[in-house]
Amino acid sequence: MSADDAALLARLPGLAFAFALLLARVGAACMLLPGLGEAALPAMIRAGFALALTAVLLPVLAPALPAPPADVWHGLRMVAAELAVGLLLGWLARMAMTALSVAGEFIALFGGQASVLQPDEVLGPQGAAIGRLLGLAGPVLLLGSGLHALPLQALAGSYDVLPAGVLLPAADTASQAVAAVAACFALGLRLAAPFLLAGIVWHAALAGLGRLAPQLPVFFLAAPAHLLGGLLLLGLLAGGLLTVWGREMAAALASLPGG
Repeated sequence: MSADDAALLARLPGLAFAFALLLARVGAACMLLPGLGEAALPAMIRAGFALALTAVLLPVLAPALPAPPADVWHGLRMVAAELAVGLLLGWLARMAMTALSVAGEFIALFGGQASVLQPDEVLGPQGAAIGRLLGLAGPVLLLGSGLHALPLQALAGSYDVLPAGVLLPAADTASQAVAAVAACFALGLRLAAPFLLAGIVWHAALAGLGRLAPQLPVFFLAAPAHLLGGLLLLGLLAGGLLTVWGREMAAALASLPGG
């Protein structure tokens, strides 16, 4: 056995532990990242992408990774900490994507399409068809515009702000989670604001008409117009809605830890 072979064999335990640490963070994040971690995407493809990304990042990030600890339980704790960091990064990026589905639910509710349901992996077993439509449009726009590279960049840069093997601070993590959920619903509400305003005006007008002609089933007769009006408004505003979402999504992904 040559000296180079002996040196390589001596380095293998350290490389294996570094690969395990990196795979824990990268793999956990790739299960949730928008565009790359969609529930409709087969798990085998997501796992293969996580392995490939880990192999690419390992030579670059190996100097920032700690040496294998002497205690096995300490090593397991470090891997668990990396899993938590990866899940946090993926979940924060996912919440910005979820805002589009939330906006779709608001639009369906005030546009008269709330009764048309479809299976939805994002918001639960079933969701409004409009929400599902926007939820499918989000990953397409994300991958088509190249925004999917931002969370990957943040994932590689996260080792500068969140060292490998270190547990997340509970207080900061909780505040980040609360802020992400609040931003998700706030963005969804802003995107659906024209539909909320139109729905309120529409129902107020129908209520006034019902008082003037109480013998007529006003809401029943106006249901087709409500449905068509909501679809027409969606067709007129869909381009601007997706443009605003793309801008907010880029800002949210750029603000990820390490971004």
